[in-house]
Amino acid sequence: MMKVISVNVGLPRQISYEKRQVVTSIFKKPVEGRVKVTTLNLDGDAQADLSVHGGFDKAVYSYSKEHYKYWKEVHPTIDMPFGMFGENLTTQGLNEDVVNIGDQYQIGSSRLIVTQPRMPCYKLGIKFGRMDILKKFVNSQRPGIYYKVLEEGELGKGDKIKLLYRDENNITINDIVRLYINDYKDDENVSKMKRATKLKFLPKPWRIYFSQKIAQLHKN
Repeated sequence: MMKVISVNVGLPRQISYEKRQVVTSIFKKPVEGRVKVTTLNLDGDAQADLSVHGGFDKAVYSYSKEHYKYWKEVHPTIDMPFGMFGENLTTQGLNEDVVNIGDQYQIGSSRLIVTQPRMPCYKLGIKFGRMDILKKFVNSQRPGIYYKVLEEGELGKGDKIKLLYRDENNITINDIVRLYINDYKDDENVSKMKRATKLKFLPKPWRIYFSQKIAQLHKN
């Protein structure tokens, strides 16, 4: 069953990092009760740097409970409460190898659509106390899922996650990650990149990136 295990929110806060002050919202804590979902975030949550976080295409971020077991094995000495990865929703049953860009889900009374994987910034390294987590995170192909809010509503811990529509292009979250980190020139990967450039709900920067990558592969 797909469901919400924890709802996590956090407001921007200032922390010290390498002798300078950094404002971040990656420190999120679980909350109880029903939480309002708006087109930009969850009630009680906010993004610190809107140039790289937040916006309509990154309104909600989910991360799988199943991934926590993997990371606890990689870093057994690090405490990892839900919300550790800065996710709004800790989920059960959502797999990035299956979830497509453009898939639509009902959670509580809100309706969300999948837009992209998460590419971590240095603030995840601050949270873990080690910067090597960034490369490990990308290479693990456990990026979590960003959503755009199609219908505002409310959700809470324990809510079922209902698939309303599966995008027929069949480009998964991890397809995007693999296309990003690999430079394979085979027909299958180039074909996937071409399909990715036409995905309506994949944000424009990603579509531009893949168009440029295709052009570069053709030059070589």
